[in-house]
Amino acid sequence: MKQLLIALSIFILACTKQDLMERFFGFKQPENFPPTVYKKDVTQAGFELGRKLFYEPRLSRNNTVSCGSCHIQSAAFTHHGHDISHGIDDRLGNRNATPIMNMAWHTTFMWDGGVFDLDLQPIVPITNVVEMDETIENVLNKLRNHPQYPELFKRAYGSTEITSAKMLKALSQFMVMLVSADSKYDSVKLRKTTFTEAEQQGYQIFQQQCNSCHQEPLFTDLSFRNNGIGPGPANDEGREPITLNPADKFKFKVPSLRNLAYTAPYMHDGRFYSLDAVLNHYSDEVKDMPTLDPMLKNGIALTATEKIQLKAFLNTLNDKNFITDKRFAEQ
Repeated sequence: MKQLLIALSIFILACTKQDLMERFFGFKQPENFPPTVYKKDVTQAGFELGRKLFYEPRLSRNNTVSCGSCHIQSAAFTHHGHDISHGIDDRLGNRNATPIMNMAWHTTFMWDGGVFDLDLQPIVPITNVVEMDETIENVLNKLRNHPQYPELFKRAYGSTEITSAKMLKALSQFMVMLVSADSKYDSVKLRKTTFTEAEQQGYQIFQQQCNSCHQEPLFTDLSFRNNGIGPGPANDEGREPITLNPADKFKFKVPSLRNLAYTAPYMHDGRFYSLDAVLNHYSDEVKDMPTLDPMLKNGIALTATEKIQLKAFLNTLNDKNFITDKRFAEQ
C-alpha cells in the first residue's frame, strides 16, 4: 500500500509539472523590450488554431506547402540552406525567407514593407504564384470541409463559421507569440550574467559601428536602407515598386541580428553564406550607388581582430530556447 501511495504521488507530481510546462500563459512582454505595436489579444484557442494553420499544407494549391515549409523553427523560422525560397512545384522566388520573430514590434512586413498589418501578411504567400499559388476562398472551402477545423474555429471564436478574417487573425496570434528574447545578451541586460572579454569588446564595436541601423533590443530600427550589396541576378529593386519613389530603389528592410547562427544565408537574396562574408562586405565591398545609405559611403572600418570580437558579440544574440520551444513546433 505504501509503495502504491508513493507511486501515485510521483505520478501526480509528474502530471503537475507537465501541466505547468504546457500551460498557456499568453503573450508575455520581455522586461528589456519596448511596448508592442500589435495590441490585439492572444487566446489559447486562437494560438492553437493559428499553429495548426501555420503547418497546414492545405493553404497551398496542391496541398503540399505550408507556412512552416519555408519558415522552419530550427532555423529561427527561415528556410534553412536556401538562398531564395522554394515554393509550390519547387518554383523559385527571388528573395530569402525572412525570420518570423518579434513580430509584435513591427509596423511593416516582408523585405519591401509591402504589408503593414500582421493580420494581412499571410495573404501574400498564400496567393503568390511561386509560394502557395492558391486563393483565399479555396483555402476556406478546404478548411470548412475538413473534419477538425470547424470545431477548432468554434473553440477560438464561438462559432463553426470559417471566414478569412478569423483564419488570418488565428495565424497572427501564432506568429505574434514567436518572441525571441532569451539569448545571452538578454541575460546580460537583465543582470543575470556577464559578457566575456571578447564579447564585451565586440559589443563596444557594435555600439560604435552597427547600432545606428541595428538598434537594441530588436537589433533592427525597422527602416529601409540600401546597404551597398548591389543588384542581384533578379535585379530586385526593393522598396521602390511599393512606394513608387526612386529614392527607395534597392532599399530593403533592415533585418534583425538575432539568431544569426540559425538563419544563414544572409541578405535579401541570400548571397552571403557566412558572417565572415557579411563583415567583409561592410569593411571592403560596399558599392557606391545613388541610394546608398549615407552612413555606408566609406564602408565600415573593421580590423581582422575587431571582426572576431564582433562575431563573439553577435553570437550572444542566439536564442536556443526559441528554436526548441515545443509550443511553436508542429503538433
